[in-house]
Amino acid sequence: MNNKLNSTHDVEEEEGEVLFEKKIITVDKGQDPLRIDKYVLVRIMGATRSKIQKGIDSGLVTVNGKVVKSNYKVKPYDEVMVYTDVDPELNEVLPEILPLNIVYEDEHILLINKEAGMVVHPGCGNYSGTLINGVAGYLQAKQANTTELPRCGLVHRIDKYTTGLLVLAKTDVAMQGLAKQFSDHTVQRKYTALVWGNVEADSGTIVAHVGRHQRFRKMFAAYPDGEVGKEAITHYKVLERFNYVTLIECVLETGRTHQIRVHMKHLGHPLFADDTYGGNRIVKGTIYTKYKQFVENCFALCHRQALHAQTLGFTHPATGEQVHWESPLPADLIKVIDKWRNYVTPANYEV
Repeated sequence: MNNKLNSTHDVEEEEGEVLFEKKIITVDKGQDPLRIDKYVLVRIMGATRSKIQKGIDSGLVTVNGKVVKSNYKVKPYDEVMVYTDVDPELNEVLPEILPLNIVYEDEHILLINKEAGMVVHPGCGNYSGTLINGVAGYLQAKQANTTELPRCGLVHRIDKYTTGLLVLAKTDVAMQGLAKQFSDHTVQRKYTALVWGNVEADSGTIVAHVGRHQRFRKMFAAYPDGEVGKEAITHYKVLERFNYVTLIECVLETGRTHQIRVHMKHLGHPLFADDTYGGNRIVKGTIYTKYKQFVENCFALCHRQALHAQTLGFTHPATGEQVHWESPLPADLIKVIDKWRNYVTPANYEV
């Protein structure tokens, strides 16, 4: 059968790996009636019957825009949309009691303000001590009368050394609603970043595909011609200028791995102290020894890329209410920003 795959969209946070892929499949005109679970099973690589059933029950499989049951039989020209979860199942995660800064929690969602240095999800080399290990431990402790692991879904993530807000789904309703909003780019996300150089425009938009670096596979790169990688759009606005560095706000229209870090490097303004993309050296400034020592002192205050996921807003997947949270800048960013602000005052500024 010649089924046409119309589009694939990734649901991911600026710093994270792909957590969901939205696949839209148009059923071929010659398709015989077939149960939706069997139809999806043979068309999604790596799918299992249990995962498909769970996805259908959770509303992550729709036909012509409507949630269906497993016994629905596809017909010619049906448009089947599947959110495929490529994250490990929670029952593969070891629950641990870890310090978590929980900003908000209800029956459906859990909002956490992540600290720098904490990996979000277990992976190669990080099988414990992650945020998800901590969330599993926290939720399991709350339901002490059962040995069953709590259900919790990660719909986006932020990098180990990026701080800020992260939302998790606790129910199928929340998972379905949040996955759709991230896929449709309707989630409001603002980041605060300190970047090297005096950003020329007060505001602007960076449009350049983001994909794996073709030489260094652990890095990502911007591809303005759009032939490599995936579409990525970042809107930025200058908040404050310090001559050699600039404090900016970034709003994500898309969410690609390392998007802000890659886009700002592409613009010629890598994030301050970003050791992956060249921000951990003196990029702009004077030749004076005093200035070099000042920058080293700034690096000592901020050991990681100066990036903070400051605001997060979306439609609550259960109530339909518009919800919004803000996270204050962490201490290391406040200190380094204040240090630059004081340095460029008339009394201290090096000409």
